[in-house]
This record gives sequence, structure tokens and C-alpha cells, in this order.
Amino acid sequence: MKKRATVGDREFELLRWIEDARGATVGEAAEGFGAEQGLARSTVLTMMERLRLKGNLRRRAVDGVFRYQVAEPAGDVARRAVANFVSATLGGSLSPFVAYLVEHESLDEAQVAELEALVDRLRDRRRGETS
Repeated sequence: MKKRATVGDREFELLRWIEDARGATVGEAAEGFGAEQGLARSTVLTMMERLRLKGNLRRRAVDGVFRYQVAEPAGDVARRAVANFVSATLGGSLSPFVAYLVEHESLDEAQVAELEALVDRLRDRRRGETS
């Protein structure tokens, strides 16, 4: 599979908005997402086309208007962005990221429980690989 270009913060917000809306035309996205963000219709169109060219959106003509859909769930896009960040910026080490969470983020009990569950899944997977 071809490596996709990175997605900026605002592009990611738009991608999530389109996913939540289960697809949108440029007009719908401009009225919803664009109005919320103070963006002109032309800006929303440019962002949607960039996301399409990056492979994050698909479009198809419906009654003479392009309707855009996410090409993959936004969560997958976020996971790929994190993987790219860890690889390129942190040299593959998660330690600086975890240290940041411990030192700078105030995580609530639910978030800590979620992280613990992920670590448990990792341990279970590693045990399965060594069996």
C-alpha cells in the first residue's frame, strides 16, 4: 500500500467531522464544519481536495454533486500519525512519550485504566508470541 502523506491538525478535525456526518458534500461541510471554524467555503473545498489527494477521502458524484467519504476511519489515521511520530521524531522509542504523560498530563482514572488495559493487551500478545 502506498504511504499516505501526513494530515494536519485542522485537516484531521475535518476528517473526523466528515466521518461523524457519514459523508458530506463541500456545501454541507462548509455549512457545518466551516461555519464552526470560521472557514470560507473555498477553504473547506481546498482542505477536502487535499485530503482526497492524500488518499484520506474518496468522492463520488451523486445527482451532479460530489459526496465525500472517509477512505479509512479517523482512528486509523491517528494511529498512523502516532506511529510516524514515534518512528521519525522519537527514534522508535516510546519512553519519551510515556515520560511526557507521567510528567505533564493530568490523566483521569478512566484514561489511566485505558492505558493499563493497553499494556495488558501488549503483555498478552508478547506471551502468545513466546509460547
